[in-house]
Amino acid sequence: MKRRVNWWTSVSLTGTVIKYLSVALLLPLFVALVDGEGVMTFVATIAITLTVGVALERFERDDELGFREGFLMVALTWFGVAVIGTIPYLIAGYGTESMLANPVNALFESMSGFTTTGATVMGDFTIHSRAILIWRQLTQWLGGMGIVVLAVAILPELSVGGAQLMDAEAPGPGLEKLTPRIAETARALWGAYLGFTILQIVLLYGLHLGGMAPNMDVYNAVAHALTTMPTGGFSPEARSIEAFSAAVQWVIIPFMVVAGTNFTLFWHVLTGESEQLFEDSEFRAYLGAMAVLSAVIAGLLFTGAGLDAIAGQVPPIIGESEDALRHATFQVISIMTTTGYASMDFNTWSAPTQYLLLFAMFIGGSAGSTGGAVKVVRWLVILKSLRRELFTTVHPEAISPVRLGGRVVDERAIRGIYAFTLLYVLIFFFGVLFVLVDMTRIQDSLSVLEVMSAVAATLGNVGPGFGAAGPMNNYLVFTQESKLLMVFLMWVGRLEIFPVFVLLTSAYWRS
Repeated sequence: MKRRVNWWTSVSLTGTVIKYLSVALLLPLFVALVDGEGVMTFVATIAITLTVGVALERFERDDELGFREGFLMVALTWFGVAVIGTIPYLIAGYGTESMLANPVNALFESMSGFTTTGATVMGDFTIHSRAILIWRQLTQWLGGMGIVVLAVAILPELSVGGAQLMDAEAPGPGLEKLTPRIAETARALWGAYLGFTILQIVLLYGLHLGGMAPNMDVYNAVAHALTTMPTGGFSPEARSIEAFSAAVQWVIIPFMVVAGTNFTLFWHVLTGESEQLFEDSEFRAYLGAMAVLSAVIAGLLFTGAGLDAIAGQVPPIIGESEDALRHATFQVISIMTTTGYASMDFNTWSAPTQYLLLFAMFIGGSAGSTGGAVKVVRWLVILKSLRRELFTTVHPEAISPVRLGGRVVDERAIRGIYAFTLLYVLIFFFGVLFVLVDMTRIQDSLSVLEVMSAVAATLGNVGPGFGAAGPMNNYLVFTQESKLLMVFLMWVGRLEIFPVFVLLTSAYWRS
């Protein structure tokens, strides 16, 4: 009987990726050597990573990598690197007051990093070394454009099945092949990603040299560039981007917009087809949604209607149009692109303003970007197909295909988008229900909005929620069980549900 899934091939390729993850660990090791703190933490982690990777790689591997093996390899890789990512936290936290010494907390932080979620269980940032913090930032940068996409770009053994792997991992309904060879496409995407990261480092440090950002030294410039482009949101500062000047916030805004944009559009710009950028219907809708939400919230903040009078805290933005516009624009773009940075504590904002941010959590970035959530293109297709249904109800004989950017959208793709969105909403609903029941069990009185925002933020890889899970707080308030659920939500959210859920079906495994 023929086996449907060559699982040993998937395990072997996962081992290869884990083995090469040890190379990335050289950066925090270098920081540890410079600071003279935590060196053995990363020496031990590199040794363990190499051992595990080589051991898994020894599984017998077939030359053929089908779509089934692709799904399994992608799911295993993302979970595997998250488990490996816990090792520095556990070693460094052993015998200290670090919350990351708890295995569940360490897994939560690592999964949040690699999936570019940005939700954290770090309590006191000052007890952690710069090497641990830079590892935390680096996990997000590695996960941003895709660990498997990076592997396809640099590892010859993955070039044959690279198309299946990238299709399973890439965010959005589909991946545009930019070059004849899929490995070249992967290198082009990562090249653009690296280029924008370097540019942001230069600009942020330039503000420091120009006296406009005294605390934006080289370390902070690198740390924040590593977590902006992947729409991650981890910051070595407990107060996130609020800790920096207004100039820093304005510089970060366009990079968050870029990170939430389909990276294939930048390829077209670089190859002389710049008109495709603004002819792209998803890109126009993406910019439009950010502009409208930013304008509405800026108006609420400027008039004071966006502030929470009950909190007893009145942030200094009333009557200051620049502050109102900056905080509104920064926060809308940060939440919608699922970056998760905070320019101020939006727990002090009024309920209507917070619900607008909650709405932005479900919009997400563009397909082919590093952003999470549902994605703009899916909402566009849903709206256009709903309009078609209304039209065909009146004109039942009419043939009205759904078009996006002048091209007809395949009916199978439309069904897939509806299935994804429905499954996304159902997972969100049951996630909220589970956490509410779980928190009631321990007699914790979290509000429904707090729980909804935490579940939406982890499933959509956004990061901060409201209240106890707000931008200046952390997820320590949740039980171990709820945090494990959120680890699962971050995992399936980053892989857009199907590559994980398909593994749970009998049809996937049946011979």
